[in-house]
Amino acid sequence: MSGPNLGSTTVAQVAIVVHNIEEACERWAKVLGVPVPNVIVTQPGNEVHMTYRGQPSNAQAKLAFFNLGQVQLELIEPIGEPSTWKEALDQNGESVHHIAFWVEDMQASVDFLKQHGIPMIQRGDMGEGQYAYFDAQAQLGVQLELLERVRKTRAQG
Repeated sequence: MSGPNLGSTTVAQVAIVVHNIEEACERWAKVLGVPVPNVIVTQPGNEVHMTYRGQPSNAQAKLAFFNLGQVQLELIEPIGEPSTWKEALDQNGESVHHIAFWVEDMQASVDFLKQHGIPMIQRGDMGEGQYAYFDAQAQLGVQLELLERVRKTRAQG
């Protein structure tokens, strides 16, 4: 890759928002021929410094992960609002929510995407790292999520 870019070509996840994660896990497990994964509940947004469209949010989500080689299939059921998960489910029903990439420098990637008209719409801490979602619907047809394993600073949009 030459010149400024997203900062990664490593796809981490493809995620789908769902109404009922337990039912969705059963359906996906049958189709994939794999065990039903555990469902986890994220910490409340206030505990992970979550922001949605620039404002604090206490929303949560139920998550389940199918490990499929290099890429995880992530299922997301929103709990509470506001969040990008709830917004997407309300607007599009059960559908692909995002494609996620691992990055080493979240803020540099945020700045790069912002220069290309792709704004950050939600972020939160994730252990010692962080995640951020970007509205790339108009440019790429899907939201992007960036994942940073070790948070240098909380990303600013």
